[in-house]
Amino acid sequence: MKRVFILFLLVTGCLLLATLSNAADKPAKAKIPNTPEARERGKGIYFKRCSFCHGLLGDGNGPAAQQMMPMPRDFTTGLYKFRSTETGALPTDEDLFMTISRGIPGTAMQTFDSDKIKNGLAEEERWQVMYYIKAFSDSFADKDNDPYQQVVKVSNEVKSSPESIAKGEKIFKEMKCWECHGDRGRGDGPNSAKLADKFKGDPILPFDLTKGWRYKAGNTPLDIYKRFSTGINGTPMPSFVDSLNEEERWHLANFVVSLQKREVKNESVLRARYVNGELPSAPDNPAWGKAESIDVQMAGQVIAKPRWENPSVDLVTVKSIYNDKEIAFLLEWGDRFKDAVHKPELDYKLPNEYGGYVKWKDIPQEPGTFTDSIAIQFSVKAADGTKKPHFFRGDSSNPVNLWVWKADLEEGGKPSVEDVNALGYSQPIRVQPEKDQQAKGKGVWSGGVWKVVIKRPLTTDGKNDIQFEKSKFIPIALNVWDGSNGEHNLIMSLSSWHYLFLEESKPLSVYLYAFLGIAITGIGEWWLVRRSRKER
Repeated sequence: MKRVFILFLLVTGCLLLATLSNAADKPAKAKIPNTPEARERGKGIYFKRCSFCHGLLGDGNGPAAQQMMPMPRDFTTGLYKFRSTETGALPTDEDLFMTISRGIPGTAMQTFDSDKIKNGLAEEERWQVMYYIKAFSDSFADKDNDPYQQVVKVSNEVKSSPESIAKGEKIFKEMKCWECHGDRGRGDGPNSAKLADKFKGDPILPFDLTKGWRYKAGNTPLDIYKRFSTGINGTPMPSFVDSLNEEERWHLANFVVSLQKREVKNESVLRARYVNGELPSAPDNPAWGKAESIDVQMAGQVIAKPRWENPSVDLVTVKSIYNDKEIAFLLEWGDRFKDAVHKPELDYKLPNEYGGYVKWKDIPQEPGTFTDSIAIQFSVKAADGTKKPHFFRGDSSNPVNLWVWKADLEEGGKPSVEDVNALGYSQPIRVQPEKDQQAKGKGVWSGGVWKVVIKRPLTTDGKNDIQFEKSKFIPIALNVWDGSNGEHNLIMSLSSWHYLFLEESKPLSVYLYAFLGIAITGIGEWWLVRRSRKER
């Protein structure tokens, strides 16, 4: 259990590592020579640090490969996605060095820069393992394939401006980028469910351009300009060198950067603001503009069988407001497809026939197989200092209360939220009696985004319900399921505990007294000044 918990903590740190990895990773020292000694040292590093995913033969079939999506790179093909060279060309040594240093956000490829993570590799070690990796493909030994003769030219940067972004948006539409990436860059275009990579024919989803923290080869205008110039080998993403001139590629890059959610509010406390009047049931109600938000990081459920390493949802934005009677939450997250159909006959059943982890290819991935869903989890008992239930469904001594919103229930015209309790992940959840079902929900999917409102009375008669009190820190966590990603039951993404804090409402008398105090002080100062002038 301790080992699994540590693994979960490592996974939940992916957003921070992704943010770090988008910084420049150029070597600080000169490149070391490619000598037999360097390759031999690189071999030892590779066997110890890389072969578990990429395999002893470098063919991408390591022991952990089947649990990963995307699959680890097959080095024997000499086909690499992220380069500074032309389409189909080999990467330069510096390209490979940068990928090893920064890692690839959104995949299992971690950062290996020892200046960024404690268990990384020194700069010399990264050069050594890079030289060994090149030895897996004969393409690097062919002088006719010299990548340095095929480096794509980078023109003078066109600085981002409203005019440049507008031109880039027009190009985005004219080049039909929206057919894959969607009108708003969410990766939900009409072709998004039809694409496959050229490595092993696996399904490949267009990138969600709004996730600035997950860009695999950098999220700056220069990084994106290079992708438009080089293309991404092995994927449907082409090079635009022949179809767009250099200035147009800069405009398009500036537009893509404008789509990114750059600021992640990674805070541990969600402050619920008091409002007068009825709480909104619709996600687009202007009342939500008064609420503060936090971004909750999500990670794959790797604690209990069936463990899941390929979650779709990695961030949920949460807001909360309350009045004298109710509390409401607005939950927003990116989801390429609206999945509102549940086929129980396909549900994963325990015991785990696949072993510890679910293989990505072993469950259906088509839209319409499973349903989208989200759950807000609370501790039933009041928090005692720092003591809280286990963040994954509590335990027998510390039960949790979950409000589970399901897209299929709402689509069928039924109450879309189930009020349930859990006593640990090894126990089935218990749905509360109908008389105790007081949480209500409303969800809207549009443009690759779910927005769901869930609200409930502040206090209830249910002994298994969370009871909300002002000015107290209330533990809160999230579970999310993306149906088209095969997620259902324990195959999901989840968060660690955060805190909810209901701010005290301020009576009108507070503002009145403050106004009177300011007025009296001002009148007193005016009288003193006038008296002083008369005496002089």
